[in-house]
Amino acid sequence: MKQILCFGDSNTWGYDGESKKRLPWGKRWTSLLQERFDGEKVRIIEEGLCGRTTIFEDPLRDGRRGTALLPTLLETHDGIDAVVLMLGTNDCKTVFGASAEVIGKGIARLLDQINAYAPDVKVLLISPIYLGEKVWQEGYDQEFSQDSVQVSKDLEKVYERVAGEKHVQFMRAASYVTCCEADQEHMNAIGHQVFAKAVYENLAPLVA
Repeated sequence: MKQILCFGDSNTWGYDGESKKRLPWGKRWTSLLQERFDGEKVRIIEEGLCGRTTIFEDPLRDGRRGTALLPTLLETHDGIDAVVLMLGTNDCKTVFGASAEVIGKGIARLLDQINAYAPDVKVLLISPIYLGEKVWQEGYDQEFSQDSVQVSKDLEKVYERVAGEKHVQFMRAASYVTCCEADQEHMNAIGHQVFAKAVYENLAPLVA
């Protein structure tokens, strides 16, 4: 059986921007991805966490730095065949003051960890969806600023370059889905359906 580790933040965890709750199994994209591999002896390992960053310690929430946990997970799930990596949205928060280039260096560090701890796995690097234009306004998520929106848009160009340098497959989430109007940050249930299909189409050739 082939095993695929999905490592990301709240949009991998399954947070629904409309209900403000976690979408159940059968609705979030990781589980829908599992269904698309039905009959192909593939196991999807969900490792999403709300607030997770690439390299930054969040002063308000413990255990969110991706580089602190990914090596442990790669050893825990020893024998995986592929990693789907999608992080960077939380790195856009004002508390970190990071540019897209700096966030890209964080993604590069994660890719280096994968290469060090699981050198034979295939990797699909995904640049996350854009933050909504109103995300920083009252009633949404004021941990972000107006500048955060542009940084979130700039990530895809940086990630594509990093993917080329590290020789991994690249996918732009924003080419397929957007954040929902309700919270300007997360996908809704319909977005998860569309995203699962897109991930499958990009990932399936890697694990065939």
